[in-house]
Parts: sequence; structure tokens; C-alpha cells
Amino acid sequence: MENKNNVTEFVLLGLTENPKMQKIVFLVFFVIYIITVVGNMLIVVTINASSSLGSPMYFFLAYLSFIDACFSSVNTPKLIADSLKEKKTALFNECMTQIFGAHFFGGAEGILLTVMAYDRYVAICKPLHYTTIMSRRVCSLFVGIVWMGGFLHATIQILFIFQLPFCGPNIIDHFMCDLNPLLNLACMDTHTLGLFVAVSSGFFCLLNFLLLMVSYVVILRSLRNHSVEARHKALSTCVSHITVVVLLFVPCIFVYMRPAATLSIDKAVAVFYTTITPMLNPLIYTLRNAQMKNAIRQLCGRKSISGDK
Repeated sequence: MENKNNVTEFVLLGLTENPKMQKIVFLVFFVIYIITVVGNMLIVVTINASSSLGSPMYFFLAYLSFIDACFSSVNTPKLIADSLKEKKTALFNECMTQIFGAHFFGGAEGILLTVMAYDRYVAICKPLHYTTIMSRRVCSLFVGIVWMGGFLHATIQILFIFQLPFCGPNIIDHFMCDLNPLLNLACMDTHTLGLFVAVSSGFFCLLNFLLLMVSYVVILRSLRNHSVEARHKALSTCVSHITVVVLLFVPCIFVYMRPAATLSIDKAVAVFYTTITPMLNPLIYTLRNAQMKNAIRQLCGRKSISGDK
């Protein structure tokens, strides 16, 4: 395919074109972004600093928090900066970078959540073999698979979207660059490519979601043979994981598992899984986890004591 590209930049319409609402957008998303980065990095620092959080579950949780902070940083800073501008633009290469970053960290998070479900399955269903199966070497191997899987997923998306011919118009009714809005601007029939997006991104989300739901059903069924205390502890952990899975995958399935058409609700859904979900994840994991809360208190207390000295 010959790439006839006359477009050097795209114009983003953003969340709103109302000047007063744009100021509110700036304030709200600036606060959300700060909470997201601080909350997720606090979890990363706490897990690495606390000797009591050395299990594989917390090892993976630290990576999940790091990925969430990075995932939020792909689109949110530009959304905040654009809310102060009258004309919002994104250079072609900037747009491609944004798409790659979103699918790299989003794909990595999806795979990591599957790994975390497997970790919970082994811990609850095969507790006597847990330390053998989930050794540090195996955990590191899983993390490598997470990063490689995210990179492969993002590379596949960017390879085909980069070759599309754009000859005008260049206006995107969105606050970020993404696959479906760009498909609608391409100067060619993108029906087949729309199906490719549905398979590579939509089916990826759907398959992961179904696998995770089945795995957690198996885990919850196995809890019948455990003590009341063990059931309560495992159920609390699983509920946190399931909540995060639903918050990430359901919006992604809605956006990508359908034809490349722009719907009025797309912006709200995109805001939810790109900015709100990464902010909620630290709250979900810490509020339901006494060990995490105690470790954070100890870390803050340690910092306070060292500050007094």
C-alpha cells in the first residue's frame, strides 16, 4: 500500500469546547492525575520498602501500580494541557506515540491481571506448593512476558495504523488519538481494518476478561473447603482483583469490540478507563488490604521520625 499522507497534525476537539468548562476540566483532571501518580507510586515504594510485603502477590501489585501510573501519563497530561488551549493539536508522530503508549501499557496491564489471577489460583487451590510454583525466578519470567506481550500488542496496532493514508480532514472528535477515530479519517475503505482492530484489541480484551472471570469462579468455588477466616481473607483479595478486572476490561470491550464508528459516549468511556480506573486501583487494593494499610502507616511513620531527626 502506498502511503499518501498529506496530514502532518490532527486537531482534537477535546472533552468540551466551552471555555468555562475547560477550566473545570483542567482542575478536575489535574487533581485526578496527581492522586493517580502519587497513589500508585506510594504502593510501589511501600512494597519495595516493606519486608512484610515480599510475597508474589505484592510483587505483581507493585508492577501493576507502576503500569497504572505510566498508563495514566500517556493521555492525561495532554488532556490537562489542552484544556488551557483554544486549539488542540497533535502532530502525526505524537499521535502515533500516544497510541503506542496506551496499547503498550494497557496490553501489559491486561496480561499482568491474568498473571495475578493465576497467582491467586495457586495460593488458594495449591497452598502447599505455592512457594515452589511461584518462585522469584518464575515471577520474574511472568513480568518479562507481561512487558513483551504489551510491546507486541502495541507494535501490531501501530504497524497497520502508521501505514494508513490521511489526506484530510484531520479533525478528531476526541481528547486523544486512538485507533477507531483515526480509521474514520483514513482516505480508504477501512472496513477490513476495523475488523482487525476488533480482533486484535477487542477480542484480546474479551478473551482476557472471560479467562479471568472463569479463573475467579474456580477460585471462589474452591473456598468452600477452607476455614471461615481463610475464606474471608481470600474473598477480600479476590473481590479487589475482580473489581479492577471489570473496571479495565468492560470499557475496553465496549470501545474496541465493535465497528469503527464514533459514538457520543466514547469520550466518557475513554475518560473512565484511561484516567479514573488507574486512580481507583490503589484505593481498591489498599482499602481492602490490612497488610498494605499497615505497611503504608509504618512507611509514613518512618519518614516522619527521620524528618524529626
